[in-house]
Order: sequence, then C-alpha cells, then structure tokens
Amino acid sequence: FCQNMNAYLDGAGNATIVAADIDGGSFDNCGGVTLGASVTTFTCANQGPNNVTLTVTDGSGNTATCTSVVTVLDTISPVAFCQNMNAYLDGAGNATIVAADIDGGSFDNCGTVTLSASSTSFTCSNIGFNNVTLTATDASGNSSTCTAVVTVLDTISPTAVCQNISAFLDGSGNTFITAGDLDGGSIDNCGAVTLSASSTSFTCANLGANSVTLTVTDGSGNSSS
Repeated sequence: FCQNMNAYLDGAGNATIVAADIDGGSFDNCGGVTLGASVTTFTCANQGPNNVTLTVTDGSGNTATCTSVVTVLDTISPVAFCQNMNAYLDGAGNATIVAADIDGGSFDNCGTVTLSASSTSFTCSNIGFNNVTLTATDASGNSSTCTAVVTVLDTISPTAVCQNISAFLDGSGNTFITAGDLDGGSIDNCGAVTLSASSTSFTCANLGANSVTLTVTDGSGNSSS
C-alpha cells in the first residue's frame, strides 16, 4: 500500500525521504516486511510531482510494488542582499536605475531569482537620500526584501545666459543694477537658480562699457558664469 507525500527542499536545495514515508500500511501473511523506494533524494530539478516505486519484500523473498507520488516543493525564500548607490540626474532632471543596480548578491536555494525595485525613476524632487525596496523572488513564488539607499545627485551646472544693458547715472553720479538685470534666460535642469553679479554699483568713473560677470548657481551648488 502506497501513500502520496510532499517533500520540502532545504536551504541547500535538497530533500530526502525514506521508504517508510510513502508506505500506506503494507503487510504480509507472515508478518514483517522490508521496504525499499526507487528514489529517496531530490533536488531543485525535481520540483513538482515525482513517481516513486515502493517495493515490499517479505522474509521469503516475495515482493510486491506500488507507486507513490512525491511532490517536491520549495518553500524557502531567497536571501535578498542590497547595496546602496548614487543616481545622477541628467540634463532633463531625470535619473533611472534598474533593480540589479541595488542588488548586492541576492541568492536562492534553487538558483536564479527575479529582482524588482519599488522605485526606478527619480527627478529633481528626489535629490538626496531615497529608500528603495529590492524584492527577490524565486521560481516558486517565494520572496524576500531588503532596503537600499539611492542617493540622487545633481552634478550638472546651470546654463548662464547674459544680456547687455545700459545703466544711467543719477543726479549724484551713481547707478545700481541687480544680477537679474543681466540675466538673459539662464536655465538649470532642476529649475530655480540664484543669480549674482560681480559688480552692481557704478559711478562717473565707470562711464562706458563695463564687463560684469553673472554667476548662476543651482540648489546643489553647481554654477556657471
């Protein structure tokens, strides 16, 4: 008499049974019997149903057989390992990663895993530290997670655009400008910039053309002039 059973793979991807595990109550007219199974060891390659023959032998050498279905299952989750990384914004203010970028060596008892990340695209609003969850899933649907820190950085300098202006002296022989007066449409991949000018006040001594440097600085400290 056979009985079906489940066999569970261990952390090394192996499962072992004994013949008695698939015996459903075999007996003999003269008492004791010896049991043997055609297969007792299984690996990840055997996941699913496996036909195993149970052989029952009595003391006189008479035998009988039956077939049991041993279903090999993997219920052990992968081990997820994360690594932190930097992600650099491009000229449009975007950065993209893939799950493998934050994988620090995730593994499973049955080999390959599928990786996914909770966030893969970032913008200027994400500058700084971002917690991203890495999920490792094996072929049996078992999964585990870990958390990586993705540091989003803006290392692209603004584009400084100047315009020439005329400044008119007042009755006291003075005139003042602001850096904004010299700005001809400076831009940055992440939007707002801070403007400064090398000179903002002029007197009669400055009559004529004066070279003034406009410096454009973004929120990450990148600048151009």
